[in-house]
Amino acid sequence: MAAVSDIGIDLGTSNVVIYARNRGVVLDEPAVVALERDTRVIRAIGTEAYQMIGRTPGGLVAMRPLREGAVADFELTSSMLHHFVVQVIGKRMFSRPRAVLSLPSGINENEKRSISAVMFEAGVRRTQLLDRPVAAAIGADLNINDVYGSMVVDIGAGMSDIAVLSQSRVVVSDAVKLGGDHFDDAIIRYLRRKYNLLIGERTAEQLKREIGGAMPRREQIYLDVTGRNLISGLPKLMRITSDEIFEAIDDPLTALIEAIHAVLEHTPAELAADVFDAGITLTGGGAQLTGLADAVTTALKVDCHVADNPQNCVAVGCGRTLENLADYGRYLNDRR
Repeated sequence: MAAVSDIGIDLGTSNVVIYARNRGVVLDEPAVVALERDTRVIRAIGTEAYQMIGRTPGGLVAMRPLREGAVADFELTSSMLHHFVVQVIGKRMFSRPRAVLSLPSGINENEKRSISAVMFEAGVRRTQLLDRPVAAAIGADLNINDVYGSMVVDIGAGMSDIAVLSQSRVVVSDAVKLGGDHFDDAIIRYLRRKYNLLIGERTAEQLKREIGGAMPRREQIYLDVTGRNLISGLPKLMRITSDEIFEAIDDPLTALIEAIHAVLEHTPAELAADVFDAGITLTGGGAQLTGLADAVTTALKVDCHVADNPQNCVAVGCGRTLENLADYGRYLNDRR
């Protein structure tokens, strides 16, 4: 990959997305690291490591170093971020680029400082942080400098950021531990409870993506999956229907919609009216769940739509901030 100049980075729970100034998204890789269990020597990062989930031999483990919007393993997070940044910008000795970085909401101040140090070691001369809902709103083409209010819900793997923005500031916001991982976990629990069938994370995600939905489908579809029968201990092939996945994810879906409702309840009346007129914008990988926007619209009686390329919105927002510092520079938190 050719060396680039300034970059915007979305360090997400499930994926790391990097936007190069004036070039667009240049990297989108799973936030997964495979390492030796005893020595902690890293064997693979990104897509190669993701393919190992659930398939590693006894001495290896493939894991995501960020869970539920927080750092579960800082050493692995640092190694992964360093690897991806160097992969994109090359090894810079003199001309160091700048970076705008958006982090999960659960990362604390000490970790933010340490991550900025990792960025410097990777070749970035200056790292500035951008709040996740602001980055998502910019990437989704919302006019957050306008006097009228706009609402964005960024649904990640481990956490969702909900915010109402107006006149260059976040007026009301909340970060809840609900996201794509919670839908996957609900599917795993449902099949275990109903069929005594144990499936892995990747199979649960496949079911969610291919036949899952936040609204009942007019025509039921199905997917054949293989798991382990918990009674016999042997592999078992089972046909799972879309109605079953809809039923499985009901609890986390309801909790997510209630969290959005709670933010709307605390929004000043005039801004709430603006949101009612303009609608709610969904971003993040979790926004790609079939029928999610329709489910929010039905429950809250407020129009809801999914942004274009929702998984890339945060990284694109970071990159656009670098390209338009006059308009968006005020949102940045400096980390040298």
